[in-house]
Amino acid sequence: MDTSKALSVTASLRGFYDDNYATWPSDMARSSFGFEISPSVRFNWSPVEQTYLGAYYIYSGRFYEDRNSVSANNPWDHSHQFNLILNHAFSERYSLNLQDTFVIAQEPELLAPLAGPVPVLYRTQGNNIHNAASASLQAELTRLLGVAVSYHNSVWDYENSGGNLFSPSLSGRLDRMEHAVSGDLRWHALPETTAVVGYTFGMTAYSSTEIIGFLPSVGLFDSSIRDLQSHALYVGVEHSFPRDVTASVRAGATYLDYRHNEANKDTWIPYADGRLTYVYAPGSNIRIGVIHTYNSTDLIDPNATLGTVTSSQHSTSAYAALTHRLTALLSGSASVTYQHSTFAGGNFDGQNDDFLMLGLNLTYAINPHWSAEVGYDYDLLSSDVPRRDYNRNRVYLGITASY
Repeated sequence: MDTSKALSVTASLRGFYDDNYATWPSDMARSSFGFEISPSVRFNWSPVEQTYLGAYYIYSGRFYEDRNSVSANNPWDHSHQFNLILNHAFSERYSLNLQDTFVIAQEPELLAPLAGPVPVLYRTQGNNIHNAASASLQAELTRLLGVAVSYHNSVWDYENSGGNLFSPSLSGRLDRMEHAVSGDLRWHALPETTAVVGYTFGMTAYSSTEIIGFLPSVGLFDSSIRDLQSHALYVGVEHSFPRDVTASVRAGATYLDYRHNEANKDTWIPYADGRLTYVYAPGSNIRIGVIHTYNSTDLIDPNATLGTVTSSQHSTSAYAALTHRLTALLSGSASVTYQHSTFAGGNFDGQNDDFLMLGLNLTYAINPHWSAEVGYDYDLLSSDVPRRDYNRNRVYLGITASY
């Protein structure tokens, strides 16, 4: 949407075909034609030159023809996305950035963290909530030395609840709050190069009191058995190359501390985060990146012999995204994300999930206010866990009006 306008409004109508809308194993997959309506509104305000305030809201209503034929199912999915952004520069040396994103959705990519691995890889029915808030302060202490301090908070609340010991609900397994506090010391070694030394403290606190498992050494337990704290130490470098190429690399190690849990052992894992952006023409750019870290998982699967539960996953997520202006009126985009995750603890300790997401899109600007688009999305989950695999193809055709 156009950020140069104080107010911009869009409305989209799409028709689609989804060959596995519930993300079930192939022998259970159900397909459906349908349509989606999606209005959105964005507000931009700069009361003074140093301050920007932005807010936008996107609604999506999807109608699935197949679910309409089953009386027990509601054929509609409704999702809502709210975003608030505040940027303020106190001076040339000090700036503050605040952001909050609130989502009610069903699709995994909408409920995923703003950066890093996707913890739940399948579509989840219901009004599932994810809120992510962040604050960061940048300060240039001297011409060569700067600091950056940030705080991130994420909350997940799944509608699916009321499970039991033998069949825990998604709420019982994954309702949680995550905190991350980071501090970076930045040295401007060269005009184009900045060296970074940093530390991040993380905390994951599960919030459901539902009983989700049993271990002989522990007895009945709820999701708090997987609470953890993490300490990440890293070094890195940021560099701006000629011709609008920027790169950032951070590498180090993360210590996972299960302070309230005797079932799982504390451990060190590698940490890595690399990103590159290349703006090679107006309206055209390439973004690639890779990150290795830990993330929550919906699996628990206590191992009575070893006395452990599935505490988390250790994941490597790599992505690439291309946006290219083919002509003055026609633009194309392509994105691919691959995620390799290994379960830690429980019956599936050392087993893997491999998740692939692919997206293709063509958009044609009919005039300044109308555009048409066609696209294709593909998801593939290959897992060592039985009955977890699925693949999903989606195609869509739509039109968008904007003001």
